[in-house]
Amino acid sequence: MPITKSAKKALRQSRTKKKNNLVKKEKFKVTKKEILKLISLKKPDEAKKKLSELYKALDKAAKTKVIHKNKAARLKSRVSKKLAK
Repeated sequence: MPITKSAKKALRQSRTKKKNNLVKKEKFKVTKKEILKLISLKKPDEAKKKLSELYKALDKAAKTKVIHKNKAARLKSRVSKKLAK
């Protein structure tokens, strides 16, 4: 356990950041799964509506360095490619 005042604050901050990062990561993972499910169910119109939501979640995660910007670009590309088929 942290002893000094600054170490206690650092622990609080890291716990808060971890929670926020997990929320952002979960958001794009869930949205991606929903889109892939809609694609498999042959509902491209609904999937296209969700696509902007996925882009937003990935961009936010990349901006705050939860994931790398290239990973965000790669995921966007793969999902849009599947949607185009």
